[in-house]
Amino acid sequence: MKKFVNRNFLTIIGVFAGALASYLYWHFIGCNTGTCAITSKPINSTVYGAMMGGLLLSTFKKQVKEV
Repeated sequence: MKKFVNRNFLTIIGVFAGALASYLYWHFIGCNTGTCAITSKPINSTVYGAMMGGLLLSTFKKQVKEV
């Protein structure tokens, strides 16, 4: 487990940061009419933000060459 966390630390941080940021976006700005696909519900917004945050920070992960 520790090895997994060490290898994917940036991705995990990105998931949590994205989820928090998108939830806060939903809470403070959100969608007034309820017709927005992503920001109409908190779960949609949080899951989408978590995926985007994880994908964004995973691009900065160093590639380890295995022999």
